[in-house]
Amino acid sequence: GIDAVAMCVNDILVQGAEPLFFLDYLAVGRLVPERVAAIVSGVAEGCRQAGCALIGGETAEMPGFYGPEEYDIAGFAVGIVERDKIIDGGSIIPGDVLIGLPSSGLHSNGYSLARNVLLELAGFGADTYIEELGQTVGEAMLQPTRIYVRAVLPLLERFEIKGLAHITGGGLTENVPRILPAGTRAEIRLGSWPVPAVFDLIKARGAVADSEMLRTFNMGIGMVIIVSADQAGAIVADLSDRGEPCCLIGKVVEGQQGVSYV
Repeated sequence: GIDAVAMCVNDILVQGAEPLFFLDYLAVGRLVPERVAAIVSGVAEGCRQAGCALIGGETAEMPGFYGPEEYDIAGFAVGIVERDKIIDGGSIIPGDVLIGLPSSGLHSNGYSLARNVLLELAGFGADTYIEELGQTVGEAMLQPTRIYVRAVLPLLERFEIKGLAHITGGGLTENVPRILPAGTRAEIRLGSWPVPAVFDLIKARGAVADSEMLRTFNMGIGMVIIVSADQAGAIVADLSDRGEPCCLIGKVVEGQQGVSYV
């Protein structure tokens, strides 16, 4: 449930908008009230974290279309931003700085590869405890997506935020370039932020190339903020004062739209 909310509100946030409300749609093969309540409680928790209202939804029981243990959840969110405050990346120039906010784990993306490596190639079960993770495989894979509304909204009020990128499917490699103007490129410093152990485990057990990892997973960065170099220090200090960890992970340079790793 939290993941469904997070994917919507984080995508709204990168436009500079404050999420207002969320609606969900839940389809199940067999309606089990306790299971539905657990899922919807996750949606409600996601809305609390995002500061938006859960104003309604729909639950459909569809035997024959879904298996008895299967369900599908979708939703959408509405947010608001003044027209002249919309963040579209148009003011980004070479020399601007990339600040990364950490992810909580896989963040709803890359699960086909993660399942293949951890559950099939490595032969782990969901309840297999992995020492380097400090938890079971299932717990690591089901870690809820982080919602960045409370971290980012205060920055929009106090600073000039030039660009925001929600790092979802496609990783840093494909998501950051979407907000860059023509003639600019992101140069990201590998090793400038801590990578969660789950990604190291997937890479090692699956012999996955670095380029594929960076194109598939968030690799520990769930949101990228692009700001002018002269504001970066104050923004990092503001986040730190509010208990929000962050890392300076790179800069904008001249070049063809894309990402270079150094």
